[in-house]
Amino acid sequence: MTEPVLELRNLSKSFGALKATDDVTLDLKPGEIHALIGPNGAGKTTLMHQISGALKPDTGSIRFLGQDILPLGIAARARLGLGRTFQVSSLIPEFSALRNVMLAVQARQGSSFRFVRSVMHDRGLLDAAGAALDRVGLSARASVRAAELSHGERRQLEIAIAIALGAKAFLLDEPMAGMGPEGSRALTTFLDRLRAEAPILLVEHDMDAVFALADRVSVLVYGRVIASGSVADIRADPAVREAYLGDSA
Repeated sequence: MTEPVLELRNLSKSFGALKATDDVTLDLKPGEIHALIGPNGAGKTTLMHQISGALKPDTGSIRFLGQDILPLGIAARARLGLGRTFQVSSLIPEFSALRNVMLAVQARQGSSFRFVRSVMHDRGLLDAAGAALDRVGLSARASVRAAELSHGERRQLEIAIAIALGAKAFLLDEPMAGMGPEGSRALTTFLDRLRAEAPILLVEHDMDAVFALADRVSVLVYGRVIASGSVADIRADPAVREAYLGDSA
């Protein structure tokens, strides 16, 4: 049996009387896309914060590549290969796509952050950053400032940064947010290829994308997983249809 890359067991987090995460158990297996869906306020982003290290759960365990990562902070988890993108981009907008990725390469190598002029002549950094951009299809946009990239291209750039940091799993938080139908279709095609790079835990409201991409789907409502299974299982589940999907099923 294939061991999970990421494994959550009985994870709970409360804010006063509000249970944002309620005894959540799920995992992410090699090569798969596991989608996490649910209504606004269901606790999806709170759960992602706990996985990435931004929030500490009250109870439960998180294992990544067989290691207990609860004692580790965000940076240490990223160094292990837990790559996260956010609902709101964390790119440096005035830097080029290439320079944004080069910062990630420097961080992974543990090298000191140097003046831009000297860094831009470092062949090792340039080659590593260029390779990451090539893997996400952004080579032709390397010299473009992040602020001038399209929404979908910025998502691809964030993933290139995660690749440059050595991601062994991706945590993607609503990558389709703010996109039109054409952009969503293009990003869906890209994410379908990305699973070969590393498995993906995907939080997404775009049900067309979820149903096209997911190997498994878990449904979170009021902080609790109410169903988990294949796309067909989830679409047919009456509790899921009532709580979230409705006509989308």
